[in-house]
Amino acid sequence: MTDYDVVVVGAGPVGSTYARHMAEKGFSVAILEKKKNVGVPLQCAGLLGKKIKNINKLPSEFILNDIYGAYLHSPSDIVLKVAKKIPEAYVIDRVAYDEYLSEIAVESGAHLFLNHRVEDVDVQKGEVYVKNQEKISAEVVVGADGYNSLISRLFNPSSEAYGAAQYLVKTSPAIETDYVHLTVDSRLSPGFLWSIPISESLVRVGLFSRLRYPELNLHLQHYLKRLPELKNSFIIKKYHGHIPVYDPKKKVNNGRTLLLGDAASQVKPTTGGGLMLGFICAKRASEITAKAIETGNMDILSDYTASCHKKFGRELKTQLMVQKIFQSLNDEDLDFMFEKLKEEGAEDLISEYGDMDTQSPLVKEMLKRGVLFSVLPKMLSRRISSLWK
Repeated sequence: MTDYDVVVVGAGPVGSTYARHMAEKGFSVAILEKKKNVGVPLQCAGLLGKKIKNINKLPSEFILNDIYGAYLHSPSDIVLKVAKKIPEAYVIDRVAYDEYLSEIAVESGAHLFLNHRVEDVDVQKGEVYVKNQEKISAEVVVGADGYNSLISRLFNPSSEAYGAAQYLVKTSPAIETDYVHLTVDSRLSPGFLWSIPISESLVRVGLFSRLRYPELNLHLQHYLKRLPELKNSFIIKKYHGHIPVYDPKKKVNNGRTLLLGDAASQVKPTTGGGLMLGFICAKRASEITAKAIETGNMDILSDYTASCHKKFGRELKTQLMVQKIFQSLNDEDLDFMFEKLKEEGAEDLISEYGDMDTQSPLVKEMLKRGVLFSVLPKMLSRRISSLWK
């Protein structure tokens, strides 16, 4: 196999996006994917915030449904309704979208090699060893190989991950398609349950948590009976996977190697979503990689860490604090919080300031108006307010 300027390990959406950026800049790029097919099995809820169209290519053919808001459920089913006038998010066909991103990377000049399992990487020399002992050399190696990344483990401790499970469910009669349902439960915290409509008769129902897969399934079975619109549903297909735990201490650069996406723990602490962060980091990584290769100075790759921190550090710190607070609350606390939020008119506040991908503006506004001080213990409120000091 020919040597390349860049070798990307993993043909997921973030790895493929990075590969496309590098190929468009004129560099020789190889993508090594261990699977026989890109995008399968499905391991994502497939809900992307509206900002996706400003960050990456998303043809309308991959959008299955527009989402205008959410019903937020407490453990005892106190409900907050959050509504927007324009679509806040899109339900996408993740398998087809992953395939598309790899295809346009190839169209841009990248070489995709399926069924190529990487067994080792020399992060200092930029040498990649494939399962059949074939060696590929590159100026830069990018690990986009998922939550259990081989490349990450070469210079990081083993990553923690949440378990995730999801059902594709057929419903009858027709359901409302404009809103998702999100349900908190202290037994699952910091994870939660979701119901995401694809159409009037198809729904993705799932959850993530530190629980093991059999326990996740039991919670999903109960959840199907709990939501009125799902009581007459039946399961078409089951999926399971893992979501990396956000780790602000993870090293994302070593020698000639960078990490991207789940391998880099580039996920939102509050929701576990990672595509938006990953796509932005892929673009930044491509710019830094290009400069390093063009100048022959691999020390420039270390700028990647600072660049990501500058862009996302404050937001992720806020989300991590929110996640820790939710994790500290029992069901009674959560019910109390929902009840007080409803009394304080937080539905309108969340509708106005809430954003799937950037939650710090909402937290800051709730602090400014004193809402958080009325719904949380003083100690927890002070911890959040300290973020802006």
